[in-house]
Amino acid sequence: MTGQAERYRDEGYLALPGFVPTDVTHALLGMMKGDLMRGGVSFDRLKRKHALLAAEAVEIYGRQYLPLSTFLWGMTPAVSALVGTQLKPSYCYFRMYRAGDVCRVHSDRYACEHSLSLLLAASDDKAWPLEVGSQHIETPRERADPDFGDEAYGSVPMLPGDAVLYQGVHRLHGRTQPNPNRWSAHLFLHWVDPAGPYAEHAMEGVNIPATEMLAMEQA
Repeated sequence: MTGQAERYRDEGYLALPGFVPTDVTHALLGMMKGDLMRGGVSFDRLKRKHALLAAEAVEIYGRQYLPLSTFLWGMTPAVSALVGTQLKPSYCYFRMYRAGDVCRVHSDRYACEHSLSLLLAASDDKAWPLEVGSQHIETPRERADPDFGDEAYGSVPMLPGDAVLYQGVHRLHGRTQPNPNRWSAHLFLHWVDPAGPYAEHAMEGVNIPATEMLAMEQA
């Protein structure tokens, strides 16, 4: 196991500055915006309420925009290497935050055993930290809180291209400081250990055909 993997296992998260080049993150965001515009879909139509947020936010899931799922699948070897074990992707989604937004402190469902928060772009390039609790919790909490209370936590300032790998099920996390940017665009990517207790959540919503059903010679 590498030093990074050991630190991730022990501390519950790993800061990854500059993990994805901003040329790539900006290109992905620009492609998604362009495809939506060509389809006559505005971001405003994709806003939804969420228990973690005070205001509505734009959210797009990988099953709704397949290039996001493709990005998730493509990141799997790199994230597996960081965790120190072979993972399988579960699901992903995009969210856009606005100025002053916060994300309440919470833990995630079982499909988020190993999670990556990636900042794609921010209007003003101002760092906005993701905070991760220092205490391991056994089961996800059903509530969301405005802060960590008495629990210690780590804070990772994030700029475009930066990522944080964290144990979404077993560590509380959130963004308690107001977003200093006019807007920021984030991608949340999730994996499970296929040999672990949450293996049933791998490849959520994806139909995986058997080899004989692919029949590529007939394509």
